[in-house]
Amino acid sequence: MSSTTTPAGPRRLDRVLDLVERAGNRLPHPLVLFAGLFLITALLTTLLAATGAEVQVPGEEEPQPVRSFFSGEGLTWFTTTLGENYIGFPPLVNVLPIVLAVGIAEGSGLLSAAIRRLFGSAPRWLLPYVVALVGVNGNLMSDTSFVVIPPLAALVFAAAGRHPLAGMIGGFAAVGASFSTTMIPSPIDANFSGITASVMESLPASLGAAPVTVVSNYWINLASSLVLVVACGFIIDRVLEPRLERAGVPRTLAPEDEGATAGSEASADGSISPQERRGLRWAALSLLAVVLLIAALATVPGSPWQKDGGGLLPDSPFMGSIVFFLVVAFSVTGIVYGAIAGTVRSGGDVAGLMGQGLRSMTGFLVVAFALAQFLALFSWSGIGTYLAVHGAALLEHADLGGLPVVLGFVVLCALTNLLITSGTSMWGLMAVVFVPMLALSGLEPAFVQAAFRIGDSSTQIITPLSPYLIVLLGMVRRYEPGAGLGTLVARLLPFTLVFLTAWTAVLLVFWGLDLPVGPGNGIRLG
Repeated sequence: MSSTTTPAGPRRLDRVLDLVERAGNRLPHPLVLFAGLFLITALLTTLLAATGAEVQVPGEEEPQPVRSFFSGEGLTWFTTTLGENYIGFPPLVNVLPIVLAVGIAEGSGLLSAAIRRLFGSAPRWLLPYVVALVGVNGNLMSDTSFVVIPPLAALVFAAAGRHPLAGMIGGFAAVGASFSTTMIPSPIDANFSGITASVMESLPASLGAAPVTVVSNYWINLASSLVLVVACGFIIDRVLEPRLERAGVPRTLAPEDEGATAGSEASADGSISPQERRGLRWAALSLLAVVLLIAALATVPGSPWQKDGGGLLPDSPFMGSIVFFLVVAFSVTGIVYGAIAGTVRSGGDVAGLMGQGLRSMTGFLVVAFALAQFLALFSWSGIGTYLAVHGAALLEHADLGGLPVVLGFVVLCALTNLLITSGTSMWGLMAVVFVPMLALSGLEPAFVQAAFRIGDSSTQIITPLSPYLIVLLGMVRRYEPGAGLGTLVARLLPFTLVFLTAWTAVLLVFWGLDLPVGPGNGIRLG
């Protein structure tokens, strides 16, 4: 297994990934990149609108035209929504509150002490697989997992004497490249199954398609998750970390970030002082109190966190409050630990730690301004829908039939995911075309949904259009200031290729053995 010595490793793979990295790093700064993409998209929308381009979305009564940016309507839209596009940018809504709270927990020393306490004596070889297991199940926290898991994984690796960036990048890959699957039914299952069930209402009853529920993909999700955990752990251990060591990537924070986490540097040898132990004990008790209080308030009859008719799953105000719960948990435990350990003595200290946490995100805040405008234009103009529906039509007209069209569908989803990073939005577009089309070819809607998950997840970690890739870049630059988008894509590309291949192999096994993809849901109709 990996160690601190420099391994020989796959030099040929290094050369290929180095080429990818150099090419990617020749791209302009992300701010300039997204500003340029905005301009290109604006010109393209104007050209398409001038030619009368429109698309008929299945299920919609009227065709949807592509709207021109360089028109009275487009310019008015842009000048009146500039701030709204930025402030309402969904990743900012999720990321910033958590960053403020994590800043308290990290700066007080809580995260470092907890990681050293929990993982300091764990077998080094096991850590990549632990990170992979947590990451693959990360979508239980929705998008917040992109912000929470990578930095914690870095601390876990550092505490064990392994490369922190291997944990950070590996944790991000585990979360993102498997985001549509998990070992436990999650909110994303509810989103997908709801869309599928809605589309199925238009299917002829004579087809006899099985109803699609939250657990209709559970068996294939469980099998895929287990395979992806092993694959991800292996790549972290045998590909990513050895390559980081060969490249001489620093293991410590860059000078400008030293001191931002002073509390976490107290015991670099991995030991826990008596004062830290007391702090951890009280932090654990405070966390337990927070959890019990939230559970009590959520389950009491008539709780406002419950959905209409009662219950918390799959979709309720409770599930929409995950960011709030994480903010409370990190803030309360960080403050309690700091008060006992002596790293937090006043409200001013808390404010200072929050500011330090936010300081690490300033680069993302700048880039997010251009990215938010680009994605808003992509959505408002309808060009994303135009490209997705026409891509689906090309695959449909290819008339491949059976397994080839399923594999083509996976590839189409993987490519579309480079442009439309929201899985729910993309499934809304794909389902209305491919669920009826493949049902008429004899395939269960639940199986089509399972195939979609593969393409929806595996490529989203390498697209610059993912806002969380920009968040990750900010995290990585705390250790490696010269890192660029090409650096990240080169390190994440092996995960994308292996996940896409391994996940598709699981799908082929289910196909070949005609196994049910979930309780009561098979592959073929009838």
